[in-house]
Amino acid sequence: MVSDLLCHLSTHKSMGSDGIHPRVLRELVEVLTKPLSIIYQQSWLTEEVLVDWKLTNVTPIYKKGRKEDPGNYRPVSLTLVPGQAMDQIILSAITWHVQDNQVIMLSQHGFMFGKPDVLL
Repeated sequence: MVSDLLCHLSTHKSMGSDGIHPRVLRELVEVLTKPLSIIYQQSWLTEEVLVDWKLTNVTPIYKKGRKEDPGNYRPVSLTLVPGQAMDQIILSAITWHVQDNQVIMLSQHGFMFGKPDVLL
């Protein structure tokens, strides 16, 4: 799973505060898969996340209108790519659990992947 995530990282995304571009992780997939797998597994078992992986740099990006108006900016948050990959692994595990154990009723549509949020 870690290998697949690293292989499919978008090289068009920005790097995090660690200065490591997603392209670097993608190109070093064979070297990084095992160590990252160990870190992710330990994080899962201890229920702890590396603090640096949850730190976010928020940058205001100008949309339109008067530049003096703070409402004319949107926040863009940059987190570290290994932390984003771990988030995807956790999301996959939760999604699998929910679907496999039929935790959510079939009639549930809101916020479900592949189902419309609004039924007409």
